[in-house]
Amino acid sequence: MKWKTTSVAAALAVFSLAGSASAEGELNIFNWGDYTSAELIKKFEETHDVKVTITDYDSNDTALAKVRAGGHGFDIVVPSANYVQIWVKEDLLLEARPDQMENFKNVDERWVDVAWDKGRRYTVPWLWGLTGVGVNTKVYGGDINTSAIFLDPPPELVGKINVAPEMNDVLFATIKYFGADWCTEDREVLKKVRDKLVEAKPKWLAMDYSVTEKLPAGDYSAVYYWNGAIMRSRVKNPDIKFGYPKEGFPYFMDSVAILKDAKNVENAKLFMNFIMEPENAAMISAFAKYANGIKGSAEFMPDDMKDAPELVVPAEFESAGEFLETCSPETQQLYARIWTDVQK
Repeated sequence: MKWKTTSVAAALAVFSLAGSASAEGELNIFNWGDYTSAELIKKFEETHDVKVTITDYDSNDTALAKVRAGGHGFDIVVPSANYVQIWVKEDLLLEARPDQMENFKNVDERWVDVAWDKGRRYTVPWLWGLTGVGVNTKVYGGDINTSAIFLDPPPELVGKINVAPEMNDVLFATIKYFGADWCTEDREVLKKVRDKLVEAKPKWLAMDYSVTEKLPAGDYSAVYYWNGAIMRSRVKNPDIKFGYPKEGFPYFMDSVAILKDAKNVENAKLFMNFIMEPENAAMISAFAKYANGIKGSAEFMPDDMKDAPELVVPAEFESAGEFLETCSPETQQLYARIWTDVQK
């Protein structure tokens, strides 16, 4: 998922399996923008004595490139599921063994033995959701449960669309639009995908991360974006509605991991344990409006999240969603070439 690059400071603490502890020190978190609850950080600040600095990034590729370059100074990163194995294979993550931490018992069974981190030896859940469409229904009143909203937009929306600048999410939807499978290397399909995106892009207004401000304000009339951000937009403007692309949409989970060259490992482990506490996980969800992976957190959630149309997938669309798996390096190179053409 997603946003502007800023930095904020807050405070955190040291890890202990046996119970709570306080320790002086620092923790440097590298996370998606507009994705970290200030309330969560404040609670950590009041409980412990470790200063936290949060630096934001706007895409998985941005984060990966920054850490690959070295000299970053970060302790924690929050990659999406389809990127975790890239980080692991490049030996960029510490095998922190969160599965042995005190609060790991709170991780929902669904999110324990995940494909991208079997048994959770490197990561713990942060938030999960999906990519769909958000439309201002005062501008367009037709079918919104389709990727045609941004790939073949109706006249009412042309020049008023924002598309998330995240390669895999956009390519997934477009590949599915042509009835093919994710990670396909079919050159005929990929030519159609490339041509469709190049054709569609001039009909978009932007590819940026300012959705939670610009969609409710009317600067955008439609977006292809993440469901939590669209819910935050709808809370501000009830004319915003969420659509589930019937052709196919991707699920994501972002997970907290500790970097191999982290300077503040114990504080980072404490943070991992802290966010597996149900009440703390609920704070993360309440801010960003995405689901988390922690059992017992629902009772601490705001009422407006329990039946939100952006978070509860209608039965008719359940089969259209799937998790983005990590494609082979060769396939990723093909997709990267398409994405380069789209960004020209």
